[in-house]
Amino acid sequence: MAAWDVFRNDLMKDKTVLITGGGTGMGEAMTHAFSALGARVLIASRNAEHLQPVAEAATKASGNEVLWKTCDVRDVEQVQALADYASDNFDGALDVLVNNAAGNFLTPFDAMSHNAWNTVVGIVLGGTHNMLKATFPLLSKRGGAVTNMVATYAWGAAPLVSHSGAAKAGVLNLTKSLAVEWASHRIRLNAVAPGPVDTHGAGSRLFAEDDTKQTIIDSVPWKRFGTVDEMAAAVVYLSSPAADYVTGECLTIDGGQVLTNGLFA
Repeated sequence: MAAWDVFRNDLMKDKTVLITGGGTGMGEAMTHAFSALGARVLIASRNAEHLQPVAEAATKASGNEVLWKTCDVRDVEQVQALADYASDNFDGALDVLVNNAAGNFLTPFDAMSHNAWNTVVGIVLGGTHNMLKATFPLLSKRGGAVTNMVATYAWGAAPLVSHSGAAKAGVLNLTKSLAVEWASHRIRLNAVAPGPVDTHGAGSRLFAEDDTKQTIIDSVPWKRFGTVDEMAAAVVYLSSPAADYVTGECLTIDGGQVLTNGLFA
């Protein structure tokens, strides 16, 4: 049973959804979740080999066609082309945007190249900016919901991933700022901050060793990693009519990990 099976199976019927980073990890789970719940979904990332099989699998599983298009969210022209493609296929309106595209790897700040910094900040913060700018006309047509994926270190220290920490902190502030600015357009913006989730990408770059994984599990009161399905279900909730009065919030899903950093933990 998937985590989103708790929702009514037509919860997102006929809603239009655009997910960046929709072909791997949490994005792949989101693609399946929204499609299974009746949405019309478009997924994007830089690699067609990630997108096409996921789109085909989700289409087959749900019976709802999932569209895909390659896009580097750092490139303004590619982002605008993606927004235009969404507009052409979704009758000029977008109900849900999920900014999930990300990049991250471990490196000390003093050893970090300018290119490494610019790449991660460009994808996470710059890409979120580009997507929001390009899709605003579509989201404002009938009101919409945006979920930006951040991280629990967005409001704390991010040793060895300072490029990602700085970018995610910027995305969190942008989420709150636009929740106020865009309320008059009936656009809600929220964030999801996952704790440790053992996706292939994160696992290979951030905690590939078994002892590192166990150290992380030991730091989580719930004593396990989160799952991609759990993160997808949270994004579905924030995108749904059930969360109509929720905006400018950051939903932390980390098994209580951030609570263990206090003085007496």
